[in-house]
Amino acid sequence: MDQPPRIGRYSLVRRVGAGGFATVWLARDEQLDAEVAIKILSENWVEDEDVRRRFLAEGRFLRKVDSLYVVGVHDIGEADDGRPFMVLTYADGGTLADRIKAGPLDQAEAVRIINQVGRGLKHLHARGVLHRDVKPANVLFRTDPNGDRAMLSDLGLGKALSEVSRITMPGGTPAYVAPEQVMGERLDHRADLYSLGAVAYAAFTGQAPHGVASLGAVMQIDAPPPSMLTLRDDVPDAIDVVVRRALEPERDKRWPDLDSFLNALREAHTTGKVPAGLVPAAEMPAPSTPTGQVDQETALASANQSTVAVKPQRRRRAGVITALAAVVLAAGGGYGGYQYVLTRPVKVEHGRLSVEVPRQWGEQATAENSLLVSKDTSTWTSNPETEGVFVGLVDATALPTSATPPGGCTGGDPERDGEDVVTFRYTCSGVPTVLEQYKRVDDAHLLRVQVRDDNAIQRQKVLDSAKYS
Repeated sequence: MDQPPRIGRYSLVRRVGAGGFATVWLARDEQLDAEVAIKILSENWVEDEDVRRRFLAEGRFLRKVDSLYVVGVHDIGEADDGRPFMVLTYADGGTLADRIKAGPLDQAEAVRIINQVGRGLKHLHARGVLHRDVKPANVLFRTDPNGDRAMLSDLGLGKALSEVSRITMPGGTPAYVAPEQVMGERLDHRADLYSLGAVAYAAFTGQAPHGVASLGAVMQIDAPPPSMLTLRDDVPDAIDVVVRRALEPERDKRWPDLDSFLNALREAHTTGKVPAGLVPAAEMPAPSTPTGQVDQETALASANQSTVAVKPQRRRRAGVITALAAVVLAAGGGYGGYQYVLTRPVKVEHGRLSVEVPRQWGEQATAENSLLVSKDTSTWTSNPETEGVFVGLVDATALPTSATPPGGCTGGDPERDGEDVVTFRYTCSGVPTVLEQYKRVDDAHLLRVQVRDDNAIQRQKVLDSAKYS
């Protein structure tokens, strides 16, 4: 689009960046006579309510955090053409990505920057926000009297920790994203820790850890990346060990928190010694075939098999990774692979209750012995057309022989499946069938599951996945 002369009280100077959803301009606040950055939603997304909602959510996340190491949001508004915009701290020193393009950073400078970015992440986490897209392009620099300081930016993928602890959507930048985030697993602060480790690896070596270019390829990562000494021979072994531990694919093997990682990195840089208790770099597991370079013919052949061979240490991730990884790679690993991942169900757990649901069912409500996951939990009881699943534990010694249909539904003849399962089918307005099933858990309890979905295959899959363990 042509550069507009101004947005509100801000006169635009020049465009400084653009992404898939928004454009960033250098602007001048004429009332305060100060340089600011204006981030405005792109024209082609102005009618997309989901994108608009996420854009505004980014502003709210940034506003929650008062940190020198996180870009601040100073104002928010709507342009004359209806597009929302945010007024942000202007970073006049460019990005970390720009600096890495020129080659590896000086070691002391890299340690300084990683510590500042780590502080920004700690401040976000303390306010209940997960960044989910930490990468060099999202680390900006602002000049101050003491030189410059690094600031985290772009919370377009940010999520409240209370949300990512339940259901997540895959996303992130392949070269820097944690494997569990690509798999759509429940996340915690260690996902951002992994990404910070990847940024550190790039700062020390000038290259991203694994060289992956797709989310599908991230699923194949089964070990930390190659030693940084293979790319830069003057990196101390102690720093190599510290950074590569942050890049363990299995999050339980990483540093337990940001403080542990940052303290160890400073110690390794200051003393040149491997922090006590860490495995020397020479004894760390070596990566397998370079990730992202899987032969296409092999991937296609694997996609036609029932399973894909997986190293034992990777079996914990979603049980056994079946043809998922191969199919994503066979789909090209890029947008097609990403779309494939989006169609995979997610497992939702509450206590001993669990169920696998479509990713679109993002709302969750729980009680002591029940779990409800739906597109709209608020209308579940009053509207049988609301898609979702209820899973609950019932105190009963015998399977029911009859059931009351939900309002607006008819039917309900019992269908026995052996001695331990009975299913009731209801026909409802707008939804062909609602399934309600009771499964015997023990001599005193039944598991009750009710699924509402207009897709019969999906409805049955959700029903079959419900468990009490």
